[in-house]
Amino acid sequence: MSPSRPPAPQATHEPLASWLRRCLDGEPIPPFTLPGGSAVPRGEGLLELMPESPATDAHACIFSVGIHGNETAPMELLDALLKLLAAGELRLGAPVLVLLGSPQATRQGTRFIETNLNRLFRRDLDRTGMEPERARELMAAVDAFFARHADRSPLHYDLHTAIRGSRYPRFAVEPFSDSVRTTAEQWHWLAGAGIQAVLHQHCHSWTFSHYSKHYHGAQAFTMELGHALPFGHNDLAPLAPMASLLAALLTGQAPPREAPDRMRFFRVEHELIRHSEAFRLAFADDTLNFTEFAPGTLLAEDGERGETRVGDTPLSVVFPNAAVELGARAALLARSVPPPD
Repeated sequence: MSPSRPPAPQATHEPLASWLRRCLDGEPIPPFTLPGGSAVPRGEGLLELMPESPATDAHACIFSVGIHGNETAPMELLDALLKLLAAGELRLGAPVLVLLGSPQATRQGTRFIETNLNRLFRRDLDRTGMEPERARELMAAVDAFFARHADRSPLHYDLHTAIRGSRYPRFAVEPFSDSVRTTAEQWHWLAGAGIQAVLHQHCHSWTFSHYSKHYHGAQAFTMELGHALPFGHNDLAPLAPMASLLAALLTGQAPPREAPDRMRFFRVEHELIRHSEAFRLAFADDTLNFTEFAPGTLLAEDGERGETRVGDTPLSVVFPNAAVELGARAALLARSVPPPD
């Protein structure tokens, strides 16, 4: 079996239990019933779960994985939850759209095919190609799902893993919005789910979670859940609290809560952009996310823009990647901030 495929389920071949394998094998999934509801495919890698009796306070939930095709731990985590639903160990209590973002990239074991899908989620997108077309399909699916469940609070957790290690392996990125405020309960839920740090975005970033927040007013986050590894190499034990959060939302129950001050909070101050081919980051390739640099430290050199140095306040680097496309973000630079009120 190819190392880019998860093993076939052993106990059952019921469509929900084999959802991930079927998506990657290109098998059609028919509508079917499940404990507490029914399921309807909405396109490749898209499955809507509809409860017979939704809980009163249930959200309209989107759980997306595989927007970057080689980030497999969230896929395995979501697949395990779907198997519990299929076995009747969980009972569906909320409308949920489960979504595998880039099946083609996952089949090839690569982050993307032509360009980074997670920079394309805007309604005025005018680009062509495989990823832009997939972005349009996913945006349409999100629009239709939230329209079908307009009577419920919209929520979107986009689950990822990071290219490199991190001082805080499990962290959430809060998309920017000038109108939608993250609720206090979300901070309690994230703390209860084992999230160790939160990064507040400072401007529109056109990621998938940002799309749901910007256009639909959803409570939305990009969740980074460890390091990107191939199928079969992930340790899901540290993600058990996140699994509990997702399971609670699937069943329409109240998730576990912890105090938000258990988490560290950061706010993006600057984006470091690669403007030329003559670009380099001035620190080691294995530098961890959230590594802090002192004032005056050289961070990068660019053939067009020259040097970038830390100003008067220490900054932490997040998502550094010198090999991005020209004009793309090569790193975020963030400062530590207090927890939200």
